[in-house]
Amino acid sequence: MRKARIFSWIPLCWILLLFYGRRTLAQIRYSVPEEVKDGTVVGNLAKDLGLDVASLGERRFRIVSETNGDIFGVNADTGALFVHGRIDREQLCQGSGTCLMELKVLVENPLEVHYVVVEITDVNDHAPTFPRRNETIEIWEQTVTGNRFQLHPARDPDAGTNSIRTYTISANQHFDINVRESDISKTPFLVLKKSLDREEVKKHSLLITAVDGGKPRRSATLNLTIIVLDFNDNKPVFNQEVYEISVRENVEIGTVVIGLTATDADEGINREIEYSLRESLIQGVKNTFMLNKITGEITTTGPVDFEETDHYELDAEASDKGTPPLKGECRVVIKIIDVNDNSPEIDVTSLSNTVSENSKPGTVISLIRVKDKDSGVNGKIIAHITNNVPFELKPSYKENTYSVVTKDFLDREEVSNYDITIKATDCGEPPLSTTKTLSIQILDVNDNSPQFEQSPLYFYIVENNVAGTSLFSVTAADKDKNENADVSYSIARTGQEKDVALFLNVNAENGQITALKSFDFETLKSFQFQVVASDSGTPSLSSNVTVHVFILDQNDNAPVILYPVSSNASAEGVEEIPRNVIAGHLVTKVRAYDADIGYNGWLLFSLQGVTDHSLFGLDRYTGQIRTLRSFTETDEAQHKLVILVKDNGNVSLSATATVLVKVVEPSEAFAASDVKSSTKDAEDTNVTFYLMITLASVSALFIISIIVLIAMQCSKSSTDYTSKYLQDTNYDGTLCHSIQYRSGDKRYMLVGPRMSVGSTIVPGSQANTLVLPDRRRPSEEVRIKIKKPV
Repeated sequence: MRKARIFSWIPLCWILLLFYGRRTLAQIRYSVPEEVKDGTVVGNLAKDLGLDVASLGERRFRIVSETNGDIFGVNADTGALFVHGRIDREQLCQGSGTCLMELKVLVENPLEVHYVVVEITDVNDHAPTFPRRNETIEIWEQTVTGNRFQLHPARDPDAGTNSIRTYTISANQHFDINVRESDISKTPFLVLKKSLDREEVKKHSLLITAVDGGKPRRSATLNLTIIVLDFNDNKPVFNQEVYEISVRENVEIGTVVIGLTATDADEGINREIEYSLRESLIQGVKNTFMLNKITGEITTTGPVDFEETDHYELDAEASDKGTPPLKGECRVVIKIIDVNDNSPEIDVTSLSNTVSENSKPGTVISLIRVKDKDSGVNGKIIAHITNNVPFELKPSYKENTYSVVTKDFLDREEVSNYDITIKATDCGEPPLSTTKTLSIQILDVNDNSPQFEQSPLYFYIVENNVAGTSLFSVTAADKDKNENADVSYSIARTGQEKDVALFLNVNAENGQITALKSFDFETLKSFQFQVVASDSGTPSLSSNVTVHVFILDQNDNAPVILYPVSSNASAEGVEEIPRNVIAGHLVTKVRAYDADIGYNGWLLFSLQGVTDHSLFGLDRYTGQIRTLRSFTETDEAQHKLVILVKDNGNVSLSATATVLVKVVEPSEAFAASDVKSSTKDAEDTNVTFYLMITLASVSALFIISIIVLIAMQCSKSSTDYTSKYLQDTNYDGTLCHSIQYRSGDKRYMLVGPRMSVGSTIVPGSQANTLVLPDRRRPSEEVRIKIKKPV
């Protein structure tokens, strides 16, 4: 019909050509495949027709075909013929012949008509299709080979080589495919090439494939099912002769382990099957598993434990209901999969609960073995020590065996016992672990010598101690234990004849120091000795300490009257004074000396007896006797004065002197003065001698004190200990002295006859120690401690 329309334009074109007086006729042929993209250029008409491209627009260059004008178009600018829409050969030209499309191209001024033929070539854009995807054929198993069974053919809209070229069948032993060809179609036939046996295969599933000749090739498949009709002649058969399955241990009771399947090729009642376990099974299997006779499912009836057995073997039977019944057998092997349900165990095969603190690193104290009832990864164990202790685990050549050894040096004085926590963890998921604690006691060795709390030691004792009594005690401690810490004390002897330590004794058990004699401050101010502390270990260790002892003064010396002294050494003297002296006249001066120091050597004077209290007065500090008024005619010519001299000790000691004062006339006094001058010179000589002895004694004590205090400062480096002795320069006839010294920021003074303003007496110091305010630190007061005998 389309061709008829095309040819109907020919007479009209001839008429138009004759009308314009010019006739142009040409025909060009192009070829284009179907399904090309819109806009694809088929050819250049202007070039092929010899038209001027520049005039195409003015000449209205166009396609005038009614039917195919919407498929193709021309470009008036370039003269190209291009695809204007979708080209589907199967819609345009049915059948397998050549598909041509004729186009009429019109150009005006002058009018020209050109005929263009476009061949639409086929592409393999369609796959074969079967009328139905599945087909079933029933065939008796007695059918003779060679019989054919026609199948529904496939269809392919493509033409030529792109149409269906062949049929294939899936690989099998019983069937083949045969094709009957004609000019129009190809019809497939199924051919039986081998006898069927329903007992072997009751249904054959084949795949028929129709393939075209395109590139690439396209195909379609048909699922062909062959049902083989049978008669009853078979026993039940399990689908497996031996079933092997794996089951995790500890599955819940009632869990389906496996479903057994047996088939019977027969039909009807002859194919109905019941399942059972053979009676020959061991009791453990019957208590653990059960077989359902209808469904063939094996379920658990008891606990499944890998540690008891790692597999089970069951013999199952399938019996049909024919007469007589036929049976089939199979074996079921159930392998148990281990799960991590057992924690590791730690066994201590050898243990030493004690280890010496001088043990070297690497000393073995224990052997342990770890084990796990699980297997595989679940039984793989990693052991380590969890806490921070100087011990470690060393693996042995034998698996899962370890040695607990020391990794550092031990010190019982720091840690006397250790609790070693060993943790064993398996590699299961989740991991399980076990811990075990070993208690180890560290044995002491004598590696510490006794130590004194302070070195050197300083003690103060009061003179006149009772011989044999305890003076003080020293204490040393030993960090070791038992006999290694049992400390005994001894005094180091120098062997010198004048060694003070010869007069000392120490209690070996408690360190009490006793003196074998009484000490006198006036002959010995201080001394030092060494105490040795030794332990009872083997070998014994020892240390010593230097003990500095300072002797404190006691009031054990009574004052000595230096003047007046009579020829018989009694403290009596006679003084003559003129009657005309005035008040304040110096009559005489009583002089005295005390060998003690401080308050014990500080002397005070007082009148114990006097004939007339209104005539004479006594200075309590200087011992000067002066007149209080002028003499009168009524006053007696002779007066007796008894002077009491006492020190300031806690228990005061004293002495008395007697002075006879004679009142004479002035002329007699002058005459007697010449006589007395010679006597006075002799007495003054004696007094000077005594004064020189006293001053020499005081100077010696002063020098000794300085030496002792300097030695104390040098031995005590940790303390700013400086000493300074100053002799009291205020001497008014009483031979006494005071000592001042400084220790760090503290200042001490053993006082003499004059007290510093603002000083205070230390309570309980027997009135011989003052605390002086430090001018550098006014808020601080310092004191000296005196150790009294025990």
